[in-house]
Amino acid sequence: MNRKLSTYGKYFLEFYNKLDKDLQEKIDWVFELVKTVDIIPKKYFKHLESTDGLFEIRIEYERNIYRIFCFFDEGNLVILINAFQKKTQKTPKSEIEFAKKLKRQYFIDKKIIEENEKANNKKNKR
Repeated sequence: MNRKLSTYGKYFLEFYNKLDKDLQEKIDWVFELVKTVDIIPKKYFKHLESTDGLFEIRIEYERNIYRIFCFFDEGNLVILINAFQKKTQKTPKSEIEFAKKLKRQYFIDKKIIEENEKANNKKNKR
């Protein structure tokens, strides 16, 4: 499998950059799994129930649990949107709602960019 990872917005990178180097390395290792393994074990990657295509990348490190929300775009492109340290059994509803909002905004922004590119291409052909 050859998936690509990309970020949208600043939320995931702000979270990631605040983490210590060892935790970043663990996250990077899980990212390699997501990019290369045909069937990603549920321990590391799971669809969020009752969402329209949201997934969570799951990381356990030193008895702490971290979640990175993501979704697919155009087949094998995985878009990373936000992350948090999980402190309760259930994923907080506010985190899921925020992820849904970011996903919707991603596709709005993508459509605007595509429309602008089409308009620019038409201008350049003249």
